[in-house]
Amino acid sequence: MLIIDVINDLEFPGGENVLPWALRMVERLSPFAERMREAGVPVIYVNDNFDHWRSSFTDVYKHCTRKDSRGQRVARALKPQPDDYFILKPKHSAFFATSLVPLLEHLGTKKLLLAGIATNLCVFFSAHDAHMHEYKITVLSDCCCAESDKDHDLALDQLQRFLRVRVCRGDEVHLQPRSRQRATRKPPQEGK
Repeated sequence: MLIIDVINDLEFPGGENVLPWALRMVERLSPFAERMREAGVPVIYVNDNFDHWRSSFTDVYKHCTRKDSRGQRVARALKPQPDDYFILKPKHSAFFATSLVPLLEHLGTKKLLLAGIATNLCVFFSAHDAHMHEYKITVLSDCCCAESDKDHDLALDQLQRFLRVRVCRGDEVHLQPRSRQRATRKPPQEGK
């Protein structure tokens, strides 16, 4: 599961419009992510670095949860858990100039669930790149948000029509539990 740009200060033009939609998204995404963790599905946060090129994910989290951050409530509600993965990205796509593909290969991933902010930007571009890498993609319509219903719906329509992405609500996803061991497998040690 890719959770895109939810650790976000929402301090950009239009961020004030995203905030109410993001708060609604949290109500669905937080329990869905927990359900995925319980089923042994790896949860990967892929997040903007906010042009803080020398920062870590912890630094980005602190930046987005500071007292004057518009997105602090969203970021705090969706804080990654200790077993979650995280990747910082420099641009819109979760795949562009990141270590996401090697991580997905390491995890043996064939299918991706996408959620996050914003449906018509970072989720959209990430879905396009996932398609180019030939992953089976599901975008969770109720676990994404944009500045408006129009932007959100148009992006989902485009992904369905042109990439044949499955779009559904989180409560429509039914998974077979998978081994947690596979989700957290470690590389073989030297000499073994």
